[in-house]
Parts: sequence; C-alpha cells; structure tokens
Amino acid sequence: MTDKIALTPTTHTTPPAKFSHGVKKGNILQVAGQVGFLPAEEGKPPTPAGPTLREQTLQTLANVKAILEEGGASWDDAMMIRVYLTDVDHFAEMNSIYNTYFEEQGLTAPPAARTTVYVGLPAGLLIEIDALAVLG
Repeated sequence: MTDKIALTPTTHTTPPAKFSHGVKKGNILQVAGQVGFLPAEEGKPPTPAGPTLREQTLQTLANVKAILEEGGASWDDAMMIRVYLTDVDHFAEMNSIYNTYFEEQGLTAPPAARTTVYVGLPAGLLIEIDALAVLG
C-alpha cells in the first residue's frame, strides 16, 4: 500500500484548518485550492500579492507550481486545473494571463481546465486555483 504524503512547501503558511496544501499518494498528486498569497514570512499573516487580478493570478499559479514541485511533479503532469473567480468580469483577463503564463512555461500538452465564477473568497482575494497531477 502506498502512503499518503502531505505537501506543504516552505513558501506556504500552515493551513488554517485540518487540511494539506497538497497530497500525494502513489503517482497521484492533488493540489488544494491556492490563492495569491505571497511566500510565507514567519510570524506574519498571509499577504495577497497585490490588488490586481494579474498579480494574484501569477502568484496563485506560482503557489500551485510550488506544491507540484514539492511532490516531484511539474505542469506537464497536470491533468486538470480548476480556476475559481469572484467576478465574471475577470474571465477574459484571467484567460489572457493564463494562456501567456502557460506559453512561457513551455507546456507540452494543456491539461483539462474549468473556470467557475462564484463569490466567496476572503476579502481582497480574486482567484483560487487547484490542480490534479499524475506523475510518470
């Protein structure tokens, strides 16, 4: 039986509840929903990368990537990426940022993706992203 391994990169804060930023079991890696918080600083509360969708999207993608790498994966291992926005008016801008980011990452085959618009992130946060990866 393969053990389940909790993943929390040093750049991430300890989760506020009983969950992990990522979990790996065998060759499957699930990244929990990430937001655009800057890398953790001991003794300081999480801080958003900035007020704009661009700043938060790029930081959120960096946070997801850090968890993938902590588990030995890369964007090329990602099978599904889910993006959650707080405002439907951000959809086109997010798609543009997302497409440019993955072009720059040299992604060989885009993963399946879904964007859902909803309201419900903590104050000031505009985007959340989770991912599922299969290694090997």
